[in-house]
Amino acid sequence: MFITLLYAQECARQNSASQSTGLAGWIPIIVIFFIFYFMLILPEQKRIKQHKQMLEQLKKGDNVLLSSGIYGTITNIKGDIIEIKIAENVKINVLKSAVSQVVTEDKFKSIQQ
Repeated sequence: MFITLLYAQECARQNSASQSTGLAGWIPIIVIFFIFYFMLILPEQKRIKQHKQMLEQLKKGDNVLLSSGIYGTITNIKGDIIEIKIAENVKINVLKSAVSQVVTEDKFKSIQQ
């Protein structure tokens, strides 16, 4: 008889809990989504936009660092392909998207020494 009473109380508690978790159960998921959006997705979109803008502003004579770690100077730009001088009489053709950043003149000279 005591077990039956405990079972009835447990069933009543489960029924009342399942009825009150409508919107309240979704609130943590919504909060987590907003946290992920503002901490991960939004900053990444901003970084991608800045990188595209940097690629559009490339010009002859810019010192650049490629994603492969090669430093060089842009000698020619033809659409999506750029020609980079990496040493005396050594030029390579790479995609614009391979450029990770434009390097300042001081940093470029310190690397070459």
